[in-house]
Amino acid sequence: MKTRTLPVALIQDRAVIDRGAGNAEANLAQIEERVAQAATDGARLVLLQEIHNGPYFCQHESVDEFDLAEPIPGPSTDRLGRLAAKHKVVIVSSLFERRAAGLYHNTAVVLEADGSIAGKYRKMHIPDDPGFYEKFYFTPGDMGFEPIDTSVGRLGVLVCWDQWYPEAARLMALAGAELLLYPTAIGYDPDDDQAEKDRQRESWIVSHRGHAVANGLPVLSCNRVGHEPSPLGAAGVDFWGHSHVLGPQGEFLAVAGDGPEILMAEVDLQRSEDVRRIWPFLRDRRIDAYDDLLKRYRD
Repeated sequence: MKTRTLPVALIQDRAVIDRGAGNAEANLAQIEERVAQAATDGARLVLLQEIHNGPYFCQHESVDEFDLAEPIPGPSTDRLGRLAAKHKVVIVSSLFERRAAGLYHNTAVVLEADGSIAGKYRKMHIPDDPGFYEKFYFTPGDMGFEPIDTSVGRLGVLVCWDQWYPEAARLMALAGAELLLYPTAIGYDPDDDQAEKDRQRESWIVSHRGHAVANGLPVLSCNRVGHEPSPLGAAGVDFWGHSHVLGPQGEFLAVAGDGPEILMAEVDLQRSEDVRRIWPFLRDRRIDAYDDLLKRYRD
């Protein structure tokens, strides 16, 4: 049986929380250290967590937070591009994009191993929940579900809240993605009891395993960790970590804990072909009977 192995690294980290001007600088410096270590350990693909340049600012609604946004290309993509070229790795980043005055996106950018921008994806599904007020900041993506071609493979990049939608994973798979990748920022309300915390975390993991199984693809999900206080004086968020790498049958290839960690794994891209031969879900789809999926609800 043939193999095509790709060494990957997920940088699960605690944000440097400093709402001053040096916030992005401090977090990017931390990322540079982690990526250097991941490359030394053999990684060729590095996945970063969602909105990695600072704390998760969407816990409140404030027009001042828009000052954190930047154009793409811009300062962060320039710096991450140099980092990718230095270590000859592909980096999947997650940035607050300023597209125009009053128009902002939550955008994943893929930096090729030569430092160039291979492509980007604008988050399509935008949540609006207590502590996660993203609709105030982010316009839903308008680039569709298009994989990004890189030197390490065709990447189906999605972002956090997208992870709850099987349609997003399926459309990436139908467009030829070889892996599904999710930069993520998800955590508990510290006031929830332990049973509720466990249910939420396990539901999140199960959703990713479902995407892997249903599409016969590896799935990489990189979460952040640590407590981040709310600017509103509320309980804040405890980001639960547990980043993971799954194989195309939903099997765990690597799982992180709840602290900062460089999670390493080797993904065999050939296994997707082998699994899809024994579980030919794409072959057996009844595309002639799915018209109602385009409805909000069947009244």
